[in-house]
Amino acid sequence: MRELEEIRADIDDIDEEIVRLFKRRMDCAGEVARYKIGKGKEILDKNREQAKISRALAVMNDSKYDQAVEELFMQLMSLSRRYQYRILGEVDTYIEDHFTRVDELPIDQNTTVVYQGIPGAYQEEAMVKFFGEEVKNFSVKEFKDVLVTLDEGKADYGILPIENSSAGTVSGIYDLLLEHDVFVVGEVQVACKHMLAGLPGTNLREVTTVYSHPQALMQCDKFLSVYPWGKATALNTAMAAKKVSEEGLKRHLAICSERAAKLYGLEIYAREINHESNNCTRFVVFSKKKLYRKDAKKVSVSFSLPDEHEIGSLHSILGHFTFNSVNMTNLESRPLPNRRWEYGFYIDVMGNLMDPEVENALKGIREEVYDFKILGNY
Repeated sequence: MRELEEIRADIDDIDEEIVRLFKRRMDCAGEVARYKIGKGKEILDKNREQAKISRALAVMNDSKYDQAVEELFMQLMSLSRRYQYRILGEVDTYIEDHFTRVDELPIDQNTTVVYQGIPGAYQEEAMVKFFGEEVKNFSVKEFKDVLVTLDEGKADYGILPIENSSAGTVSGIYDLLLEHDVFVVGEVQVACKHMLAGLPGTNLREVTTVYSHPQALMQCDKFLSVYPWGKATALNTAMAAKKVSEEGLKRHLAICSERAAKLYGLEIYAREINHESNNCTRFVVFSKKKLYRKDAKKVSVSFSLPDEHEIGSLHSILGHFTFNSVNMTNLESRPLPNRRWEYGFYIDVMGNLMDPEVENALKGIREEVYDFKILGNY
């Protein structure tokens, strides 16, 4: 048996040779990219890649290394493609052809915004926080109605909740993004500070029922556990406040925002009763126009995989971000409608569509997935 240092010396020599061969291989990959650009050929050639793997396995001729060799060549070819996409990105005009970069979003006295819910809801509070108190606005009943309204050209912007810090992703919003041709142009966060509110002069010892959205009731469960009150659900926290105000019964309370309490003439009897003090909801602003600000810092995309049952397929796609030094901040998956056991992926990364690194990563992903869509840059 050889001494360890002697073996390591051999490994060092082999690794140096691997690096030299790797550089030579990548230089050749660059030549291939430039040839394909000139001939209008696609970068990804699955038949060629599979043939390369089969040939490598035949050359190895040792079954105990088969899996390792296959993985090695899959990674090598993946790295080659990413390098080729970077070269191709130098002449790619997809972003410029589909999106418009602006200094500021076009908002003026004629701008109209649509939101879901009623005045006093957290959705309305988010709208006011983003657009200001004076913006023209109206509300609709369902989440989907916000995007339908935009499709019909009845509003310039729409706003919807997409994520809560304690409850996670808001169900159904990602699905709506695929059903409508809208673009995320902004986001705003609203702290969910739940207040206990009722009619002026309410005696808490005489209260029988507290109303709110089921999620708000759950988030205030620790506070409510010391009282013998019944719990009743409402469509949202503002609807709870409106109900208590309109019924005029001092035995009823609502859990709502401070804005809703003031709007419906209620008195606040306890402040910030939710047990998670950092509870916050993230809202996104939509437009039919594919605009993005020059200082936008987050890009959201969606796609499905050509063969998600192939080992490492998602890892290979995400590698485009790593190769281009793009930081991924969020990854969600959702079942695809009418496609059993198939999923769509929703990803947030840091950056701007005009950043070369972002543009190169998205170029590579766009070429290798199905249903690719840039959801927004904001």
